[in-house]
Amino acid sequence: MDSIRDEKKLIKYTYLLCIISFANLALLKQPFDKGALLVAGIIIVLISYSQFIIRRFYPDGDKYILILASVLSVIGLTFIYRINYMLALRQVMWFALGVSAFIVIIVLFPDLKSFQRYKYVYLVFTIIFMSMALLFGKVEFGAKNWVRVGGFSFQPSEFGKLFLVAYLAAALKDYEDFKALIEPAIVVMVCLGFMVLQRDLGTALIVFALSVTILYIATSKFKYVITCLGLFIIGGYISYKLFGHVRVRVDIWQNPWADPTGDGHQIVQSLIAIAWGGLFGRGLGFGYPNYVPVSISDFIFTVICEELGIIAGLGIIIIYFLLFYRCMRAAVYVQDNFSRLVAVGYSAILASQALVILGGVINLVPLTGITLPLISQGGTSMLITFCSLGVVQKISEGES
Repeated sequence: MDSIRDEKKLIKYTYLLCIISFANLALLKQPFDKGALLVAGIIIVLISYSQFIIRRFYPDGDKYILILASVLSVIGLTFIYRINYMLALRQVMWFALGVSAFIVIIVLFPDLKSFQRYKYVYLVFTIIFMSMALLFGKVEFGAKNWVRVGGFSFQPSEFGKLFLVAYLAAALKDYEDFKALIEPAIVVMVCLGFMVLQRDLGTALIVFALSVTILYIATSKFKYVITCLGLFIIGGYISYKLFGHVRVRVDIWQNPWADPTGDGHQIVQSLIAIAWGGLFGRGLGFGYPNYVPVSISDFIFTVICEELGIIAGLGIIIIYFLLFYRCMRAAVYVQDNFSRLVAVGYSAILASQALVILGGVINLVPLTGITLPLISQGGTSMLITFCSLGVVQKISEGES
């Protein structure tokens, strides 16, 4: 996928996907829903404008990062509109902000190497955002990971993950011996402690995954990875013993059918919906998303599989893999260690978040209650994901 012709072809397919999806939704409503076509038009304009800016003024970077992110966003916006069109309009606004942030980062950011000297600035912001929900947050769905300011709510840990990656990259870019790992290890353990106290198991898993990934890339020592895994297992066991919320999640994972109308209701409904959709689905608009709890965010992948089938679900997984590959490609080819570790960290966030939620809704791993990047409803997640992809895009311009 290196030619301009292939890029243009993929963009056209993205537009076609958007038009067909929203035209289908418009036809399903009586009378004909002109608003669905208007939303499709806005999405296409946003994608077209961003592609024009990047292709015209910044032709050296990887163009597939934004294209693949746009495909996932179109799928997500389609199903959010199908479930709740008012929330979809809000999500379109966040999509616009995300794309704008992506472009601003590419236009305004200088070479990323100049940011490597701000290690302790990243550390301060990491601690602030990782602890914010514990101090000021509100418990929702068993976890204390949301902060409300007026009528606006957000997940501080989403911002915290970005600063944590930048801190670890700055701290480990010149790794020489074990002593260089002591401070970053303490910072990661503190962040994990905040997540455990907030009962935010999903973010704890992602923090662990991105930290271990950066550690291995920076040191090339597999023994450190094994040590981290051992410590994480011990910490997980202690959390299981101390916190009832953790025990409930693990018990549901082991046997959701033991309490199908109570604690296991979410997973049971998810599994039934996916099985009901079969290989090719019931058809867009012909599923029963209202039977699936939190269908617009945590379980949106379930709704997609029910209406478009397991084939569509596998297609989404492939798109995530391709996006992860393009992000890691930027890390492989860039010469600067700091930029390389940042790209690896942001790629790890994307991959681990997708794997954790996809595994959760089909009961391969304990359910953690995080959003599916670019697809689930959630403004903070959408904005932060595009910001991280914008940084990776900027890094890809420095490939040599």
